[in-house]
Amino acid sequence: MRPSRPRPLSIRPYQVLCLICGSVDERKDGPRRRGARRLLRAMAKDPDQPIRLVCNAGDVFAYQDPGTREDTPEGAAFNIKRDFDILRRLNLIPGAVVPARVLLQLVLKAIPCNQRICAPSHTTSRAWKGCPRARMAHYANGIRAGIEAIIPRRPAVALQSEKQASLAKIACGKGIRIRPHILMCAVCQYGNGVRPPYAEDNLPELIDLVFNQGVNLPLTLVRGADWDMCAPCPYRVPERNACVIFGSGGLFNEVKDLNVLQALGLTYGTTLKAPDLFRLIFRKIPRGYGVCGLPSDGLPDTSPWRDTCGNSKGPYGYEKGRRQLMKKVRR
Repeated sequence: MRPSRPRPLSIRPYQVLCLICGSVDERKDGPRRRGARRLLRAMAKDPDQPIRLVCNAGDVFAYQDPGTREDTPEGAAFNIKRDFDILRRLNLIPGAVVPARVLLQLVLKAIPCNQRICAPSHTTSRAWKGCPRARMAHYANGIRAGIEAIIPRRPAVALQSEKQASLAKIACGKGIRIRPHILMCAVCQYGNGVRPPYAEDNLPELIDLVFNQGVNLPLTLVRGADWDMCAPCPYRVPERNACVIFGSGGLFNEVKDLNVLQALGLTYGTTLKAPDLFRLIFRKIPRGYGVCGLPSDGLPDTSPWRDTCGNSKGPYGYEKGRRQLMKKVRR
């Protein structure tokens, strides 16, 4: 069953900052701004609700101008500049649509302080006085609390239950659905000394079954954060079979999946016995960097395309794990 496709919710950029500003100090009554309250209600129903960031940009972006109905009392010019300053920090254009969770993570990383945005460093006139709350600690408190103050993590009890249920399914030996690049993650984990049990995924258990217990499992390469391996991951969204790690919406993971498929000459839907698939990986992919660890390519640290595993050229645990497991796979 395909997930539903909710319609984007139009929000002014400043209202996202208002949401963070009230995420701790206004938790009981909710954010003061109406748009921030609307955003909070939408995210409570769906943390990955698509958000369209609209502002009164005019010129070639006039098609998305929302009008001044939700302007704050500081004045029209200040409202336009504040929204522009936020979009500029986020490197987004007016009318951009971003999943709410990704947007929040981006704001938390790209805008750690709101004072020069919501309140100028010096006041030239009443028209540029800014928001008085920006000089208080509300936004800083929201930044420190992080995204969990707005979008709670998956409950630990639920993750433990998912871990047990998915391992029971794997133990049946009928086959595993797995996204391509985490086969390399499994090797990397092994090289870094990770052994079962491991709380956040089932990869160490897979390595143990294949290389230590000799279980000849069929592995099917699939798209998305499938339940078999990713069930206990705190960054998995079960309703969408999606990965939201580090606020990327899983974009760099999708790229790595495709890199692995290309390197192996395979496609989604391919099924191979686990030993055969690992032999192919070891033969075709001698090192992780450039395939699973993506180069920065000049991307800013806040980019959702920036891979947290690709911040340097190694050495990765993958190379060490590959050497260790190649000795086992030949038996």
